[in-house]
Amino acid sequence: MAEEAKKVEPQTCVEQTPPVEAPKDVSEEKTVVPAPPPPSAEKKADDCKALAVVDKPEVVEEKIPENSIDRDAVLARVATEKRLSLIKAWEESEKCKAENKAQKKLSAIGAWENSKKASLEAELKKIEEQLEKKKAEYVEKTKNKVVLLHKAAEEKRAIIEAKRGEDLLKADEIAAKYRATGTSPKKLLGFF
Repeated sequence: MAEEAKKVEPQTCVEQTPPVEAPKDVSEEKTVVPAPPPPSAEKKADDCKALAVVDKPEVVEEKIPENSIDRDAVLARVATEKRLSLIKAWEESEKCKAENKAQKKLSAIGAWENSKKASLEAELKKIEEQLEKKKAEYVEKTKNKVVLLHKAAEEKRAIIEAKRGEDLLKADEIAAKYRATGTSPKKLLGFF
């Protein structure tokens, strides 16, 4: 039985020590209390307990302030990171809003510019059509004037040709008269 008790005692000691080492949270360390050993083997369980209690409380006392400080530092860091991420998200949101607003205004200005350009181009086209129409009218009038001028020139040429023919006939008649009468003309040449 002593051997069985010895075997049982180390197992209980081993079983009790891991729960003390395993918890990492401060609140869990405080709540974990090692179970008392069986009454038959108090001496070896007390030794095991004493070692566990003496060794572990020192480690636990050192870890509690470090863990709480680390925990506070981690919580503060998490809060800071959360705040910074919220600020960054807000900043990106504001930048996005500003970009969208500027893009919308630029788009409106582009549309306004295009509509004004289109109206000016339509007006220019209308003026060009009017100018083309006036040009065609002036070309027609000028062609009509050229035709009338040519007609007047032809009439004048015809009149001059007719007068020349008359003058030639008159000269022939007068020359025949002078030949028939045997007289000479009073003026031989027009410049004498």
